[in-house]
Formats: sequence, structure tokens, C-alpha cells
Amino acid sequence: MNKNSDQYFNELKEKLYSTVISDILDDLGYRNQTMDSGIRPLDRQMVAVGRAFTVLVADIYHVPDHPYEGLIEALDSIQPGEIYVASVRSDRSAFWGELVSNACMAKGGRGAVIDGCIRDTKKILELNFPVFSKGINPRDCKGRNIVLSCNVPINCAGVDVNPGDLVFADCDGVVIVPQHVEDQVILKALEKVSGENKVRKAIREGRSIKEVFDQYGIL
Repeated sequence: MNKNSDQYFNELKEKLYSTVISDILDDLGYRNQTMDSGIRPLDRQMVAVGRAFTVLVADIYHVPDHPYEGLIEALDSIQPGEIYVASVRSDRSAFWGELVSNACMAKGGRGAVIDGCIRDTKKILELNFPVFSKGINPRDCKGRNIVLSCNVPINCAGVDVNPGDLVFADCDGVVIVPQHVEDQVILKALEKVSGENKVRKAIREGRSIKEVFDQYGIL
């Protein structure tokens, strides 16, 4: 299966969840792949799975001649299957809103993860476009934030993110899977989900937790 296809991402979205992926990464020694707990979905039902399109943002304190130039360039560079992942690290303004959500959707983007604030939340909800952020703020980013570069390594909400890394975001958090371990992580995550289903069944049948854990090693 093409690992950049909607079919691949939708299958992961259907079968997996952030907690099991985080557990597998922990087991493999990647123990800092989950973003800070302040990054939350606009709606608890939102799930975003795709490739990281990384964006580095900085604070500014003046209105430049072309205040949206970097933002426009980044949005025009989005490829189908990508998730806009922005390292903003500031709540001075809303870096993301409804119009840029529309633009990202039109390019085939699968969501946005903003280490900063968003706005236009009602209209974003109407779009059903998955957006994760650390807060809401009505102020425009013009003269407050500027895009420095895109498709570069960044640190977003405490996690190092490289372009093309797998992003899995749901109501429990945002997990970044480095590309070089992705196949291993997904395989083991699917195996663990299968095991969890067996554990759940055994517990509901009345077996003791110790007995179940001794058999499956899953809790």
C-alpha cells in the first residue's frame, strides 16, 4: 500500500489510536514523541493522521510590507496527505483560522497542529477540519507572527518533528512517529490492539487482572 495515500492514513485512523502508538514508541526507546498536553483538538471527535508539513514561526513586533508572504508560501506548498505542523510557541495571536483551514483542505491537507493559538473556531468546526492547538485568541497574526521557513526540522510542543514524519493526533494527544521506525511501530501497534481486544474480553468474562496480565503482558 502507498504509505502517502488516503487509504493508508484512513486505515491507521480506523484501527489505531494515539495511546497505543505512544506505548510502542516507549517500548522501542523513543520516549519523547508525544506533544505537550496543552495541545488539544478543537473537538474531541477530531482525528488527524498524515505526514508532517513543518513550519517554523517567530514573533515579530512590527507590520512588515508583506505580512502574510511566508504563510501564503507555506500553504501553497502543502501536498495531499500532509498535516500542517507549526512551531509557534506564542499565544500573542491566532496563527490559524478558517480561511487557512479552507486553503489547507483544498490542497489535500489532512489537518493542522499549531503550537500556538487559533481563531474562527465556529467556522472551522463547520468544516469538520481537524485542528489541534494550545488555545484560542481573536487577534490576527499580522505584525505579531511571521513564517520563517517550512519543510525544515522543528520542535513543536516539546517534540522534534522532521518533514514527512507520521503524525497521529486524537483526543488523547499528538504523537510523532519518525519515518525510520514507522513500519515497525505500526506493525507492533496493530499487534497490541489485537492483544488489547483479547485482554478486554478476558476481563469482562471475570478473569483476574493478574491472570490476564500474566498471560498477555498487556495492561
